[in-house]
Amino acid sequence: MSNVSVIKTDSAGLGIVCVLIASFLWGTTGTAATFAPEVGPMAIGAVAMGVCGLLQALLALRALKRDYSKLQQQWLLVLFGAVSVAVYPLAFYSSMYLAGVTVGTVVTIGSAPLFSALIEWVIDRKTLSKQWIFGATLGLSGIVLLCFFGGGDHQTASVAFSAGATAAGVLLGLVGGLTYALYAWAAHRLMCKGISSKAAMGSIFGAGGLLLMPVLLLTGGALLASWNNALVGAYMAVIPMFTGYVLFGYALARISVSTATTITLTEPVIAALLAVVIVGENLSPLGWLGALLVISCLVILSAPKKEQGR
Repeated sequence: MSNVSVIKTDSAGLGIVCVLIASFLWGTTGTAATFAPEVGPMAIGAVAMGVCGLLQALLALRALKRDYSKLQQQWLLVLFGAVSVAVYPLAFYSSMYLAGVTVGTVVTIGSAPLFSALIEWVIDRKTLSKQWIFGATLGLSGIVLLCFFGGGDHQTASVAFSAGATAAGVLLGLVGGLTYALYAWAAHRLMCKGISSKAAMGSIFGAGGLLLMPVLLLTGGALLASWNNALVGAYMAVIPMFTGYVLFGYALARISVSTATTITLTEPVIAALLAVVIVGENLSPLGWLGALLVISCLVILSAPKKEQGR
């Protein structure tokens, strides 16, 4: 029994390490994109999630064949998730382009669990807890502060344009958070209908990747303009996106979803630190307060829920 316990402990420890590595890789995406300034956010988003999605489908090919008939029956749900997967990176990277890496990442990642709970409340009729309401209040307050005071030194235009760009970036970050929550919900619904996790993720990401290919063809010319741009695109697709999701999936087989989700709170922190140290972004004090409130919201929403007495 003691040997089994040690093996389980070691397996859980490996799962935690995998999530930490995945979170760090995801946190580098915004900073990595700044190394190819000639490449627009639409192209970055299309190559990152598009190629990642196709690789995910390739990795899940056996599971897709096994669950093909079930997926056919749920084609509308697969399409819904695929459209969400396709919209998410376009909104996310455009958000970082307009509002900065720190603001774009914090708003997108911070709003996703809020939207997830709202989707479950509207569609699945799940009640909203006091813990969620408190966390949501903090998160929304932080997003408002980031919207009005989040403009950093990365913008060189006038103050009016900077404020407008930041507000637009925050709005796109909210779209990114919503679509992130939507494709996660769609994947979960597919799994609840007896489809394996590999087939569910492979179908949604693969179809989403296909939807992003026309966007990549139309906007990705700059990726081939230099070796630097091509390497940035390849890095985004293979390292943080594909490798990060593979590590995360590996970890979920060894640790609980709540543990994994809590650890991924390091992603916006890493993104913000890299943006400050490498990109040279500098939020105002109220902007930093807003980022702190959003991260606090994430911590509260990820904390174990207290059992309610009858």
